[in-house]
Amino acid sequence: MASLYIVVDDLKDWGPYFPSDNVITFEDYLTQGHGSRHARTQVINLCRSYRYLSKGYYCSLLAEARGQRVLPSVRTLNDLGRRSLYVLQLEGLDDLADKSLSRAHKDDEEVIIIKSYFGETDKKEFEDFAKSVFERLPCPILEIELKKRKTWQIVDLKPVSPKALTDEEQTQFADALDIFSRKVWKAPKARRKFRYDLAILVNPKEKLPPSDNGALKKFVKAGRGLGVDVELIDKRDFIRLAEYDGLFIRETTSIDHHTYKFAKKAESEGMVVIDDPTSILRCTNKVYLADLLTTNRVPVPKTHILIKHDKERMHRAIEDLGFPLVLKIPDGSFSRGVVKVRDENELIEQSKVLFQKSSLLLAQEFMYTEFDWRIGVLNNKPLYACRYYMVKNHWQIYQHGVSRVDAGGYDTLPTYEVPKPVLDAALKATKLIGNSLYGVDLKQAGERAVVIEVNDNPNVDSGVEDKFLGDTIYEQIMQEFVRRMEDKRSSS
Repeated sequence: MASLYIVVDDLKDWGPYFPSDNVITFEDYLTQGHGSRHARTQVINLCRSYRYLSKGYYCSLLAEARGQRVLPSVRTLNDLGRRSLYVLQLEGLDDLADKSLSRAHKDDEEVIIIKSYFGETDKKEFEDFAKSVFERLPCPILEIELKKRKTWQIVDLKPVSPKALTDEEQTQFADALDIFSRKVWKAPKARRKFRYDLAILVNPKEKLPPSDNGALKKFVKAGRGLGVDVELIDKRDFIRLAEYDGLFIRETTSIDHHTYKFAKKAESEGMVVIDDPTSILRCTNKVYLADLLTTNRVPVPKTHILIKHDKERMHRAIEDLGFPLVLKIPDGSFSRGVVKVRDENELIEQSKVLFQKSSLLLAQEFMYTEFDWRIGVLNNKPLYACRYYMVKNHWQIYQHGVSRVDAGGYDTLPTYEVPKPVLDAALKATKLIGNSLYGVDLKQAGERAVVIEVNDNPNVDSGVEDKFLGDTIYEQIMQEFVRRMEDKRSSS
């Protein structure tokens, strides 16, 4: 399990704050040596000075030598020490600062100074700006000076010691630290009963999340029953990611999105992560997936790749597929960016619309079925099976309206009742992607079963995918995390 040290010059520096066993002096940290071979440790360096060869500098240097995650890092300290270095890290943020300040401050103001505490600030207009600075130069407390020239620009940036804060600023700092690392405030006895820490990334505002609140609660319960402290996090917790042993993404993924950034970060930290970045890359683009499956002789619908302004390709697709056919953008989800076209005129019109979003489109044969199969696969083994039925008087399982999204019915059944061609095609497809958690969508017509797509972030909702297995489905997924975390620990 990850441990946490808050390092200060003198314990008196921590006097204004809530007592914590995590707070130690630099001298105590120095004498601890390399620590446990298997310990994953987060160090928050709050020494009074970070200048070169000071205690604060050596604290970060030693933490990195011991293989520990430290804030601020030596690189950040070196960058903050020279304006010529930190301006490179802040490229593009002047525009964000100018946009924020132009709305909120009068023209006669020439200099603005704000303090950022772990990327948090009490000035609402600076929230996005402060977070962006912190992501690029992670430091507990930063003083940012902005000056009005032709536009607002960052003219100075320097770290600040907690000892230098006013009473009001101390409160802001403590609140931000509480948000940044709840471990400081947890009783040590409560922490010790858990072997591992797992973060579940969610977006509370997402309309169609891969797991509803009921399922998330069951994941938390199942994890804690296995000795895993499970915490729900959101995109604001990116900098805290190294505190955990594993990451479970329960937010719809995309390459150009923070979910992929989280997956990459978790992988680089040596964490167990589902969805892993390779699976996200391979699954989220339907052009890649169609080519991968076809090359490896996994049964798929007849498919053509369309290129913008290439009329010859479009005509070949029409001749081969006929009408109606299905037109897709490569990275749509939940039936978005997927249209059925009935004739050539409609194909031309719809492709014009979709080509605005992507330079390539997929054209596929239309196969009407009453339902789509969804086979959940975990570590190349079938986990659950569902039949998702089409929305009444519609050809998809989702129908997106102006104010709401309609979904068809479903039923859930044991995987051993799934027709063999369906199960075989699903497992053959996922083995090409990896060994993560996947949801394979298939259509079946007689003995023919074809893979429509492989989802790296499949739904696991309470009362739907868990209808047959019940709580066992959550326990099996959590057990897989434990198995992988134990494998990493034993090999480290």
